[in-house]
Amino acid sequence: MIRIHEKTLKDLEFLQVLEQIGEHTITALGKKAVLAIRPIEIEAQLIRELDYVNEYRSSFDNDNRIPNHGFETISKELRLLGIDNTYLEVSGLQKIVSISLISNGIVKFLEKFKEYYPKLQQYSQHIEVTSTIIEQVDAVIDRFGDIKDSASPQLAELRQEITKLKGKINSSFSTALNRYHGLDYLDDIRESVVENRRVLAVKAMYRRKVKGAIMGGSKTGSIVYIEPETTLQYSRELNNLEYEEKEEVIKILKELTNYIRLFLPLLNDYQAFLTKIDVISAKAKYARTLNAILPELTNDRNMHFKDAYHPLLYLTNKEKGEKTFPQTIALSNDNRIIVISGPNAGGKSITLKTVGLLQVMLQSAMLIPVHERSTVCLFERILSDIGDNQSIENHLSTYSYRLKQMNYFLKKVNNKTLFLIDEFGTGSDPELGGALAETFLEVFYDRNAFGIITTHYSNLKLLANELPHMQNANMLFNEKSLEPMYKLVTGQAGSSFTFEVAQKNGIPYSLINKSKKKIERGKVRFDATIAKLQKERSKLERTERSLKANEKKKLSEAEKLEETNAKIQKKLESFQELYDSNQRLIYLGQKVNDLAEKYFENRRKRELMAELFRLVQIENAKRKKVSAKQKRAEKAKENQIKQEAEKKVEAIRKKKKAAKQKEIVIEKPKPILKIGDRVRMHDGKAVGSIDAIEKGKAIVNYGLFTTNVSLDLLEMVEAKR
Repeated sequence: MIRIHEKTLKDLEFLQVLEQIGEHTITALGKKAVLAIRPIEIEAQLIRELDYVNEYRSSFDNDNRIPNHGFETISKELRLLGIDNTYLEVSGLQKIVSISLISNGIVKFLEKFKEYYPKLQQYSQHIEVTSTIIEQVDAVIDRFGDIKDSASPQLAELRQEITKLKGKINSSFSTALNRYHGLDYLDDIRESVVENRRVLAVKAMYRRKVKGAIMGGSKTGSIVYIEPETTLQYSRELNNLEYEEKEEVIKILKELTNYIRLFLPLLNDYQAFLTKIDVISAKAKYARTLNAILPELTNDRNMHFKDAYHPLLYLTNKEKGEKTFPQTIALSNDNRIIVISGPNAGGKSITLKTVGLLQVMLQSAMLIPVHERSTVCLFERILSDIGDNQSIENHLSTYSYRLKQMNYFLKKVNNKTLFLIDEFGTGSDPELGGALAETFLEVFYDRNAFGIITTHYSNLKLLANELPHMQNANMLFNEKSLEPMYKLVTGQAGSSFTFEVAQKNGIPYSLINKSKKKIERGKVRFDATIAKLQKERSKLERTERSLKANEKKKLSEAEKLEETNAKIQKKLESFQELYDSNQRLIYLGQKVNDLAEKYFENRRKRELMAELFRLVQIENAKRKKVSAKQKRAEKAKENQIKQEAEKKVEAIRKKKKAAKQKEIVIEKPKPILKIGDRVRMHDGKAVGSIDAIEKGKAIVNYGLFTTNVSLDLLEMVEAKR
């Protein structure tokens, strides 16, 4: 059975979360029910409630939104229905009709879309859908809130008589009005209304000449209001009829109330059902503001909050436009207790409260703002000791109160407990308080409890390193600016940066150095070692981020290369097609050339035509029959490929030409040729000897023939040894 103390709820600011959820309700009963929410003790019920909220949350993301559930409270009407011989007013009956319509509508909707909302539909099955109440009330009361004439024969008859009598009153009054107006007994306003009756506005001097009942007068006394004698008798009859009508209406309402009294349990169900829907809806709306989800629930002792946000801090920062840093923290059988250390204002307490608050919210059937891959287990008890708990009423100091809390912890902690302690061991002498805190922590550890503590005590950090199922953790700080980074890192204790923070805040170095000498050298070295390790951890974090960024960049470049490679491959395939097409044309040209040579030799036209026809048939057999549109598309594609190929070739030519222009050409000195030298032409292989030289030209003897060649075209050939 799950039990969580009220003090824990207060420490973790759970009541503030309830107030924020209450703002999303739309009924007074719904808000009252939200503020009364507490962790659910029965596990099966908790899982059902979580499913309800999760299904309602999903309705915001699809087209089948759950209908409006707003209603006016009928608690007063339900109390009256529980008392005999009472009757409901028209307004109360209208509220009952409204709540019946809304309840029926939601139940029918959930039945229609039970594939989307199976758990909510299952919950609504106990609500009876009936239109009997609605029909009975509609038969008596119209849409304007008046009792219908057809509600009873007696009422219809009375209202007919009242209508006739009102006609007689108006007729007799008009007669009296005309008569006394003709005698000039009336004031300029002629008539008025007093106590809902028409009266004559008689001049005061003529009041004794007008027969009737005086109903009052003006403030100045110049006018007397008189109801004519002829209408008095009718007015008395009208009063009697109106009284009888009122009695008949009450009789009708009593009969209708007695009929509805039979449905009192159903009406209670309607109100409870809609109140529950309002609570579920408020939880779902709150979850949407936090981007909250339902994490995986496990029966194993394994809690893993990934990218968890503190709800109150997240919403506050969201309003201010500031960033909230998520935390990732895990507890399991192999890592039951985490000891968080580090400087103040680094986020230790917020991390502690985040874990506790999210766990309490989940066990109160609320979705929580964590990553979808988070895993959560349920605890039977959650204990907390957070903040300054000095008790003025009980004359207890902070430390005395904390010892009292530890005594309570020692009685309750077991293997199904989650304990959360902020600034563990503070309030007393550091040596003695630290030793006592260490003993308490060992007891909690031996009982296999799960827990998170924050501390500055070195002995607790050492204990976390020594015990196999306990782990140190720290909140990262920038080692240069000493600004908090609001990131929890497990596996290493955190330094308090006591002297570094003091130096940053302007404390003279001489005083800091003097303080260092006053404490044991080992403690300073230990704290310095931790600080150094934290700095190294910060460097590793930055290196890791840099490596991840480089890896991401490399992956992006690899994708670009792949894309470029694919484009090149596609171009190569297109150029290969063009090459194959040109090769085929060359082959056909050679064939036609062979036929032309053959015809040139034998002049056989018939044989030429037969060969040509056979060649055309062979080529046509290879062709596929395509439409004119396809031909145009293929032709356009071929032209495009040709143009691209020409552009590439032209670009290569220009590149080569530019490269040649850039090269510094060193011309070899021209050889001096003379008769008898062995020479050859620059682009030739035949070697000859110069027989004569005349006017820049040489006669070269090649053995079988001689030729006249310009000296510029000749180069000397060295004789072979």
